[in-house]
Amino acid sequence: MGLRQTEAKGVVGWIDQRLSIVDAYNTHLAQYWAPKNFNIWYFFGSLALLVLINQILTGIWLTMSYEPSAEGAFASVEYIMRDVEMGWVIRYMHSTGASAFFVVVYLHMLRGIMYGSYKKPRELIWIFGMAIYLILMAEAFMGYLLPWGQMSYWGAQVIVSLFGAIPVIGEDLAQWIRGDYLISGITLNRFFALHVIALPLVLAGLVVLHILALHEVGSNNPDGVEIKDTKDENGKPLDGIAFHPYYTVKDLVGLAVFLFVFCTVLFFFPEMGGYFIEYANFEPADPLKTPEHIAPVWYFTPFYAMLRAITFPMFGLDAKFWGVVVMGAAIAILFVLPWLDRSPVRSMRYKGNISKIMLALFIVAFVMLGVLGVLPPTPVRTMLAQLGTAMYFAFFLAMPWYTRWESTKAVPARVTG
Repeated sequence: MGLRQTEAKGVVGWIDQRLSIVDAYNTHLAQYWAPKNFNIWYFFGSLALLVLINQILTGIWLTMSYEPSAEGAFASVEYIMRDVEMGWVIRYMHSTGASAFFVVVYLHMLRGIMYGSYKKPRELIWIFGMAIYLILMAEAFMGYLLPWGQMSYWGAQVIVSLFGAIPVIGEDLAQWIRGDYLISGITLNRFFALHVIALPLVLAGLVVLHILALHEVGSNNPDGVEIKDTKDENGKPLDGIAFHPYYTVKDLVGLAVFLFVFCTVLFFFPEMGGYFIEYANFEPADPLKTPEHIAPVWYFTPFYAMLRAITFPMFGLDAKFWGVVVMGAAIAILFVLPWLDRSPVRSMRYKGNISKIMLALFIVAFVMLGVLGVLPPTPVRTMLAQLGTAMYFAFFLAMPWYTRWESTKAVPARVTG
């Protein structure tokens, strides 16, 4: 076979004949027509990619001085913080980046829910996005153990022990995950391998698939209007503009604001009052000393609150098992969201009042559960967690009915800006 024809010259032309970089550039940037009415909510997709790159690069630097063993892990983190030149910056960039990743991803998911970016023909984009979220949670959990501090150790002990609630196979499964009867150096070593090699590879692959699926069907917009339905004589959508340079330049504004906030946290309060890095994690792990209150990092606390909200046994199975089921179902139900929404419109702008009220209650419930998950349980807090859990699931389980029955506004034929 001969070389492909290309208009590019020089080195770029030579490479393009063999790799087709010009076509890829046009398909994904210069001739990728994005709706012209993107708003501030559309910054978070590109910011998520930025934070992912930050986590990968800072993670590589940290592994150069980190020792994945029970005897040396905590000391190696202290060595990075105190003796490695600029090591404290790299470590805080990574720990702050983990929280920033979840902030950006949660807002990105909220935008998708608000504007119906999961509805046909974008179901696969949403599924890839939820798979990214699931792997991100696993990646964060694995990385959380690596500092080998008190909260790292006991948080991992609590979470892994939850698998023991599964009937028949639970205890064997928990032991298999740990590689030992308790969290130990073996657990630390395997979590390190998964955190720095296996899960990042899966995460990067899913991100590529997420972007490819997005560029195949096109981006949604705040009106939920398909810009491909109205094109000029050259096939360009009338309400579309080239992603590059228009949105790549616009994203620089969001990038600047994000970096300002990120650096403020990084340099002035990287522990964020004990929410980004718990104070107990500045003590080395001690299997003989249990912290007064064990709680996961803030981005897991909504689901941890759901776990604790289940305090009653059912069908001969204990409350711990049903708590694990509810926690898992809270994540699993996100995957089927495209088939729960029966509304004829996409965007919350044109949905009825019931959808808007339910979304508001869902946001309140998620934030409330996040706060409750950090605090020690009390009877009142447990009741609030049960209420929040009911509100969370009501948003999804009642969606096939209220989205079908409510009155909706007329959707314009073209984007409104």
